[in-house]
Amino acid sequence: MNIPVKKMVKPEGRKYHKTLHNPEPDYTLPLLSIPQANRERIFNRLELLYGREAAEEVMPELERIMKVYYAFKPPEMIENEKYLNPAERFTEKDIILITYGDLLRGEERSPLATLAKFCDTYLGGNINTLHILPFFPYSSDRGFSIIDFETVDPHLGTWHDIEDLGMHYRLMFDGVINHVSSKSRWFQEFLNGNPLYKDFFVAFKSPNDLTRDQRKLIFRPRTSDILTKYITINGPAYVWTTFSEDQIDLNYKNPRVLLRVLQILLMYVRRGADIIRLDAVTYLWREPGTRCIHLRQTHEIVKLFRDILDVVAPHVALITETNVPHEENISYFGNGYDEAQMVYNFALPPLVLYTFYAENATALSNWAKTLNPPSGATTFFNFLDSHDGIGLMAVKNILSEDDIDFIIEMATERGGLISYKAGESGEEEPYEINITWFSALNQEESDEDIAFQVKRFVASRLIALVLKGVPGIYLHSLIGTKNDIQAVLATKSKREINRTIIDHGAISQALQDPLSKISRINRELGRLITIRTQQRAFHPNGAQTILDLSPNVFAVLRVSPEGDQHILSLINVSSRPTELQIPISMLRTGETRWYDIVSGMEWEADEGMLYIDILPYDIFWLTPFRESRESISA
Repeated sequence: MNIPVKKMVKPEGRKYHKTLHNPEPDYTLPLLSIPQANRERIFNRLELLYGREAAEEVMPELERIMKVYYAFKPPEMIENEKYLNPAERFTEKDIILITYGDLLRGEERSPLATLAKFCDTYLGGNINTLHILPFFPYSSDRGFSIIDFETVDPHLGTWHDIEDLGMHYRLMFDGVINHVSSKSRWFQEFLNGNPLYKDFFVAFKSPNDLTRDQRKLIFRPRTSDILTKYITINGPAYVWTTFSEDQIDLNYKNPRVLLRVLQILLMYVRRGADIIRLDAVTYLWREPGTRCIHLRQTHEIVKLFRDILDVVAPHVALITETNVPHEENISYFGNGYDEAQMVYNFALPPLVLYTFYAENATALSNWAKTLNPPSGATTFFNFLDSHDGIGLMAVKNILSEDDIDFIIEMATERGGLISYKAGESGEEEPYEINITWFSALNQEESDEDIAFQVKRFVASRLIALVLKGVPGIYLHSLIGTKNDIQAVLATKSKREINRTIIDHGAISQALQDPLSKISRINRELGRLITIRTQQRAFHPNGAQTILDLSPNVFAVLRVSPEGDQHILSLINVSSRPTELQIPISMLRTGETRWYDIVSGMEWEADEGMLYIDILPYDIFWLTPFRESRESISA
């Protein structure tokens, strides 16, 4: 993301040396020795899930799986992990790019090779982590209905392509472990009556076996039936399908399912996964008579994965994807040390949209004041858009129904589409907005100057860069893609509005034109990301104070973990120029002379007050002049 274009330099800021696993296990080296305390913790979780007798049967196989994985690790990797500091797992240098493996089309040997060329050419070390959405063979849902967990889709490339990217970037893999494709071998064996797969899925002989009262309790993210009829060798079976008839939910009441999934996750680690995204983990355990969401057993499985990784691969982090109300979402942090190290900040995208639609930062500021991860080992994943839509569930208890309706109305005016879920009383209710982020911020038919539209767009993106956490950017937001209605019409899938295949050559050409939208976004957003990754105050564990200076301005004071750098971030979320009067006493330093690291401008306080005029969608990152001089000299 640097202009002029330059070849990639290896990103800085890794917390460990990237060492490859051995291609084969080496049993001549000492085998894994599981500390007794860890073993007891793992056993206790198995006992809670399956009872003591079953836990005693499962534990030896689980230990064997852990030992096999560990034997793939070279001594250098084991030695490096001794120095891992959980508080430094993520730093100010971490920016995550979200992309499909085939979102770019080029002349390289494979789409993954084209992605590598794009990253090497344009990211320039600014973005150091890649979230490559499911890159396995699939039958539907753009990769999230997986046929084979262990093979790279040959239409995308090979494991060699993935491992090559992993040599230069941290990688986030998707653990799509809630369900499998109906075309998967596991489900086909179930249909064939293979006794080994009899209990791999939740199946009933009659749809009435799941009673009407039980169905009413189940939280549904879709409007489709919870049970889908399939014909097996033994007759009809009605299987549990949370998301679609092609996505068959796994049955974690069967410990063999848990063990098989664990083997797959550890294989991902061997293949280069630094972060494992637990997709739709909310629905992992099913218990008729409950809401079948956020059950204790679900949390226990996530904690079990964490326990195992802490022992055999402590450099690997878990991130949970749970598009639910904010209070439920953050429950996957556990106590701050025993569950996910990172959770998706699902409330952020709709709140930022509301802020820019209303041109008022009050609601966003009030919510941001409550963002307190439970420990220095946990953090938020601050994203604004992704391969899916902009979820609305997370703000149900933050914004009013009228506010949510306002977001929907404004997004619809900009070409957005609305997806629905089944509500608790059976009626449909809005679940997510399907729209690209650039279109969400800018009306297609507007006569606004493109420079002004880009300025608004970049200002909105900066919210995710300044809040505590690790920022993520969907590839389409690097180039300001507009709504792809033709793709929606062709596929009859609303989510395709934001999944346009991009021509690599066209991007390269557009970047050469300094007046093009892509070039403008690349310059401004790329420059700010470069600055951001060099400021210790933006460390996820840096202190954060939200300031109420004006409804027009989102203001946050960030302080480095060491307390030696302060940055006051000011973002005008409105189309109105605003005069700010900022008491020096609010800024915790007593400094009167401040420097903007974005523009290079300086301000001097007058009688204990900073007077700043901030134009529409302006961005300031102010730091005490003394600190800026010390940073330069260092």
